[in-house]
Amino acid sequence: MNGKITLLGDSIRFIGYGKKLPELLGEEFTVFQPNENCRFSKYTLRGVMVNWAADIADSDIIHWNNGLWDTMDHGEGVLTSEDEYVANMIRIADILKKRAKKVIFATTTPVAPDYQYSNIERIERYNAILVPELEKRGIIINDMYSFVQPNIDTYIRKDDHIHLTEEGIWACAKRVKEVILENL
Repeated sequence: MNGKITLLGDSIRFIGYGKKLPELLGEEFTVFQPNENCRFSKYTLRGVMVNWAADIADSDIIHWNNGLWDTMDHGEGVLTSEDEYVANMIRIADILKKRAKKVIFATTTPVAPDYQYSNIERIERYNAILVPELEKRGIIINDMYSFVQPNIDTYIRKDDHIHLTEEGIWACAKRVKEVILENL
């Protein structure tokens, strides 16, 4: 089996599963992922339009996530409103569909209950309003939220309340690998 896999996403990918997935997939796969955090949806939108457009072209699968940054509120309001988030994500999805045979979206992972800049309820709401819109467009959903949530105490770091622990990184990398292989 050979294939070109593209990974796009925020720190859950960049310092998380993206570090382990190339090893898990093995040498028969070419894996492209930006050497940076894809941050929030508008940042990723620009990236897929300009910065990474050539690199992601002709991918067999693009696996992508955004949402943690979008749902954050540092005291001045949520970074990305619900309407803007859905609009940005639909634009990203439409572009990615032109660049890959299949596109997989990973839902936004939960944060610890005591995380000060976001909360589980907001993340659940953003996931709930986005997923049906992506499904209408033929985007495959990798429900990483539901995968991480039952193991939040083990998979989410206690020091920053948002990033994956080493155990969480490996678990999520294995999950992403399974979803990719199921959809090749």
